[in-house]
Amino acid sequence: MEYTVAMNGGDGPDSYTRNSKIQENSFDVTKSLLIGCIRDHLDIQKSCKVFRMADLGCSVGPNTFSCFHTQFPGFISLPEFQVFFNDTFSNDFNTLFNALPIDRLYMAVGVPGSFYGQLFPKESMNLIHSSFSCHWISQVPKEVLTKDSRAWNKGRISYVRSSIEVKQAFAAQFMSDFKAFIGARSAELAPGGLIFISIPCRSNESVLSILEPIDILGDAFTDMVKEGLVAEELLDSFNLPLYIPTPSEVIKLVSGDKHLNILKVEESFLKVKMSSAEDIMYGSSHLRAAMEGIINKHFGPDILMDDLFHRYCNKFTEFSARFKNFDKVGIVSVAIERVIM
Repeated sequence: MEYTVAMNGGDGPDSYTRNSKIQENSFDVTKSLLIGCIRDHLDIQKSCKVFRMADLGCSVGPNTFSCFHTQFPGFISLPEFQVFFNDTFSNDFNTLFNALPIDRLYMAVGVPGSFYGQLFPKESMNLIHSSFSCHWISQVPKEVLTKDSRAWNKGRISYVRSSIEVKQAFAAQFMSDFKAFIGARSAELAPGGLIFISIPCRSNESVLSILEPIDILGDAFTDMVKEGLVAEELLDSFNLPLYIPTPSEVIKLVSGDKHLNILKVEESFLKVKMSSAEDIMYGSSHLRAAMEGIINKHFGPDILMDDLFHRYCNKFTEFSARFKNFDKVGIVSVAIERVIM
């Protein structure tokens, strides 16, 4: 089943606009590397008359705007800057463009569509940026949802506490998707251009994977199944299209494209707090802003969303001992140039 992932639109209490501080903080920890790579590897004023940039997986803001304000403080008017904001067709582009900064230094364009395929003409883009987006895979592996498969993931919503076969299926899907992502970007990047990607990662046992606290949502679903509030077959056929790679997996896939060269790789860490009731509510609101659309699409409009996330908070408190030794989430950032052949 192919998923069309979109964060909650609008600017209401459950919107992504008001619940994306975690993603903003993740950008903040990678910002210095991005600025340094732009300074050291892009000759902006000599490259062309129109400097074209893209943000892939932009959602509805405001983080995507912060990104481009950070990159171009105080540049002269030439070349002209054009920014392409990309996300899925179901993304709330109205909210995105209504929130465009008045003092922006660029002209804005919306580009709906999957970033696992080519979005722009060949050799047309000077800077391609994607932050906290590529861990969303294009679809849940079919074998995970097939009853007679060794990888059937019955009763679980991710691979976190599942069999090795389930994890391998998700890993294979990520490898296929990310290879397609890199291939498309390789075709789109102009000579002398730069790709900058940041992805949540899990490098060792002391670093938390962002999927681990998310997986507890499955326990809340299980209780709702037991109480007859959710059909068991609906839970058995639901998995989140998420995979958290290791840095080595990302590097291997980028290195496999002969047209690209890795300039820099950096693993950074986002501080997290998961001890107090306030921390748990904060995390729950961010999770709801990201997951509500997928959940509604699969379980239907009758799913009791307030009840589900209330249960999630309670389950998180119950299982909080699992996370007591974790205080950071890993992020891998890769700066890539196109090889002139």
